[in-house]
Amino acid sequence: MPAIHTMPDRVADKLRGRNRRSQNLSTKLTNEEESVIESASSASGKTPSEWARDVLLREAKPPENSVNIEALMTEIVGLQLFLTHVLQPVACGEQMTPSQYQELMRQVKTTKRQAAREVIAAAALEKKE
Repeated sequence: MPAIHTMPDRVADKLRGRNRRSQNLSTKLTNEEESVIESASSASGKTPSEWARDVLLREAKPPENSVNIEALMTEIVGLQLFLTHVLQPVACGEQMTPSQYQELMRQVKTTKRQAAREVIAAAALEKKE
């Protein structure tokens, strides 16, 4: 009698080393949006659904070491404000007194957040145009 070979039972909750995907998430796209998604997924070497899954998960739970863009921009703008106000007198051959320096530091600390928000808003407006 011939031996019968059977495939080993696959663990129901694992597939290729990962949990089985059983949930669906759906959205509707315009033709233009679909083209953008297809281009982005193709550029990354993934199918549109793989690419979308990766993007959704990345956005839903950003890495713990991610940097707040507004905080980073605030510090960059603060440095820009500081350097602009320090280098101008130096370039003109003037010296800054310790009290002028302290006043400049106080001024930069109080204005850098609003200045950064303005820079971010201007960049967003440029991007839309």
